[in-house]
Amino acid sequence: MKLDPIDLKIVAALQRDGRMTKLKLAETVALSPAACWERLRRMEEAGVIRGYTAIVDLEPDAPRTTVIVEISLKSHQQADFRRFEEAVAKEPAIVACDATGGGIDYIMRLVTPDIDSYQRLIDRLLESAIGIERYYTYVVTKSVPLIEKHSLPPA
Repeated sequence: MKLDPIDLKIVAALQRDGRMTKLKLAETVALSPAACWERLRRMEEAGVIRGYTAIVDLEPDAPRTTVIVEISLKSHQQADFRRFEEAVAKEPAIVACDATGGGIDYIMRLVTPDIDSYQRLIDRLLESAIGIERYYTYVVTKSVPLIEKHSLPPA
């Protein structure tokens, strides 16, 4: 689906505030509510807008450490990838895992109470038979909000 500048304004507005009413959205992008609703419905049906979510922080004062980990596997057969992916999918601390091309096989994002908890998790993964050859750890020192960066400039 090709998005025109008005569609992009709708997407940007929803990225800033996914809970805004359809009337407020129409006002924000300078469309009639009916025209705005039709564009929104079309983008949802086409899969451009796949859903609406809430960012939830159940324990805002709880200590936590975010870690990015690059993973390389020992072997690169389909069964090796499947075994690794099935194992990491069971770990609640792993909040994202992306397969990548190039020098590494996966990039994972983990959230743990502290570095010690992270290291115990990695040690457990290394001791399991999921084929990790090497890993590189990057501790996140600050998360940079990108909402405005993802918003598109006015047309």
